[in-house]
Amino acid sequence: MNQAPDPNPPSASGRSPVKMPIPRTESATAPRAPHPGANGAVRTRARDPLTKLLDRQHGVLSREQAAAFGIATSTITYRVKPGGPWQRILPRVYLTGRGTPTVDQLDMAALLYAGNRSLLTGRAALRRVGIWPAATGIVDVLVPATSRPATRDYVRVHRTARLPRMYLQEGSINFTMIPRAIADAALAAGSVRDTRAIVCIGVDRGCTLDELAAELGTSRLANSARLRAVLGDVARGIRSGPEGDLMDLIDKSGLHEPVYNPRLYVGGIFLASPDAWWEKFGVAAEVDSREYHYDEADWEHTMQRHARMTAAGIAVLHFTPRRIRTQPAQVIAIIRDTLRHGGPIAGVRTVPFVQPGS
Repeated sequence: MNQAPDPNPPSASGRSPVKMPIPRTESATAPRAPHPGANGAVRTRARDPLTKLLDRQHGVLSREQAAAFGIATSTITYRVKPGGPWQRILPRVYLTGRGTPTVDQLDMAALLYAGNRSLLTGRAALRRVGIWPAATGIVDVLVPATSRPATRDYVRVHRTARLPRMYLQEGSINFTMIPRAIADAALAAGSVRDTRAIVCIGVDRGCTLDELAAELGTSRLANSARLRAVLGDVARGIRSGPEGDLMDLIDKSGLHEPVYNPRLYVGGIFLASPDAWWEKFGVAAEVDSREYHYDEADWEHTMQRHARMTAAGIAVLHFTPRRIRTQPAQVIAIIRDTLRHGGPIAGVRTVPFVQPGS
């Protein structure tokens, strides 16, 4: 990826840094052109303009581009026949080779199909900076409000009057900045749990709540109210979807409200940052799941945190996301009973969590 100064760089928080491609402005956009052709790519003289185009566009070519190079429609029709050297990915967009298209080829094809000024957004954009897993699926594309392309196959088209002037670029693939990508992915989520997961991942990797709120603005799009509520939840301290489920359960239970993800100290030494903390009662709750611990080292860290807190006299409760969802009454009963028998822990100091940009 190319790297250039970002006028609004994400803060350096989260487990691993995000590799940022070069930010570009719309006025600096060069004509979009195609990456290396796969097997069966167009046979042309080495490094001629068409070969260079295909190199940049991952071997993907639009009909308009083909025509500009003198490739007739009849030639394209012949080449995409069964057993031919090319294949059609989308209407008027072709892969100049056989085999299963790669993620890069599908992304490039989506942009060529959507037309000039189109940008990947949502999960597709997050994939390109390593925030979302690299897998094929629905590709969300922003296009100007007056554009004609419609949603087709794996491409979901979003017409907008707020097409960003600033965007990221990796080769010939253009995509939105991280805050817009997070906001669009969260708006497209199918549930509160998924919305929380997306926002928490974004914040964990350096996106601020202020940036997300600015992207959401005064939008009345579907799910915009849900996203605003989730931003409020994250401002309260939750850092994952399952922690949000625990927050919902506690809010409805009548229990004393805990502090979410505070930093606890004994003297001047950091002790732990539990998911939920009742200081008055000396009780902490943790939401434990290997799904939400990225690797074995994170899981080991959780166990060490438990040991430190119990050694300090804190009663530590552990709940899995599944138990919170399927046995809510039992979870609340356990918390209530533990609070009833608890009390403040001498020497433990609480520093509430403050979300950057909240």
